[in-house]
Amino acid sequence: EVRHYGATKWVSTDVESYVLEIAAGQGFMRLFKYITGANEDGLNIDMTAPVIIRIPEDKKMWEPAIFTVSFLLPSAYQEKAPKPTNEQVYFTDLPPLTVYVKSFGGWMLSMTSKLYSRQLAKELNGTQASYNTAFHYGVGYQSPMKLRNRRNEVWYVTQGEPVCPPPTSS
Repeated sequence: EVRHYGATKWVSTDVESYVLEIAAGQGFMRLFKYITGANEDGLNIDMTAPVIIRIPEDKKMWEPAIFTVSFLLPSAYQEKAPKPTNEQVYFTDLPPLTVYVKSFGGWMLSMTSKLYSRQLAKELNGTQASYNTAFHYGVGYQSPMKLRNRRNEVWYVTQGEPVCPPPTSS
């Protein structure tokens, strides 16, 4: 699937970790504190979806990597959001993006992220699609408290005109 998103503002944090699960948990909690009042205005900001995690492609199992966890800011805060009180929390302005998407259920784990990103990369390579190979995004839509019927995705950012791969049989 190919999707296009307009420019958006996110609140982000970087976490150094050996595994995605630890980075996602630490990053989520840091950003959750921001939206529940750890900002200069002491405001509670509504949680939005999705949560995205920038996952480096060249990560070696025995080396830590930098994972960037980001919450989409609600439309009311896209122009001006309260400054974070934690110096590890910052704003990211993403430009308009066109992404290749693969959806899956269950949990966003190191294994599932790698499995589905590799499947998507294989499909894209088979169609000579051009995309950023330095990282992919792990994308989650539900609260960590939701245990069933979860929706996750992996995204690769296109480079140049997107190529739509032929449908695969299920």
